[in-house]
Amino acid sequence: MVNISVLVSGGGTNLQAIIDKIQTGDLAGAQIVQVISSREGVFALERAEKAGIKGKVVKDTESLLAELAAENTELVVLAGYMKVLEPAVIQAYRQRILNIHPSLIPKYCGKGFYGKRVHQAVIDAGETVSGATVHFVDEGVDTGEIILQRQVPVEPGDTADTLAARVLETEHVIFTEGIQKVIQQLEKKGGK
Repeated sequence: MVNISVLVSGGGTNLQAIIDKIQTGDLAGAQIVQVISSREGVFALERAEKAGIKGKVVKDTESLLAELAAENTELVVLAGYMKVLEPAVIQAYRQRILNIHPSLIPKYCGKGFYGKRVHQAVIDAGETVSGATVHFVDEGVDTGEIILQRQVPVEPGDTADTLAARVLETEHVIFTEGIQKVIQQLEKKGGK
């Protein structure tokens, strides 16, 4: 089993999708060993508790690295984590930190592109297609190697909210697919 630590900052719908896929056996060879939040009182921690997963709030890099090591973390998954990771974390888990972004990277990503801002920018630009991207995390913001992308059509009359809802559905599907792909790569490298 690959030990996954999930980092969150909010409601945790992507976390819930991962929990559900592990419980149904659709995400094989993985277990979530802990959920770490950057903020107090987020619903993602309640989701973790309900699933019987340890949850905690960690705000500094040194403590984060200690918590990841304490649970023998092999894969770090950012599920709505709204902090930029320090280089020390990226170096410790290079090519083993995954993020999901609500656009087709390299479009509408980087600093300032998060949440509804992404979807509004897509609509304002007159795009006919948006989507979601699972990627590795590197020292940049949304600049890591792409693992998986899936398109979502922009419908006539879409608002940032309606587009966000459809993109989020796609995120829930491809995030676990991307995690599975990385787990298989780790197994091929003899990591497991």
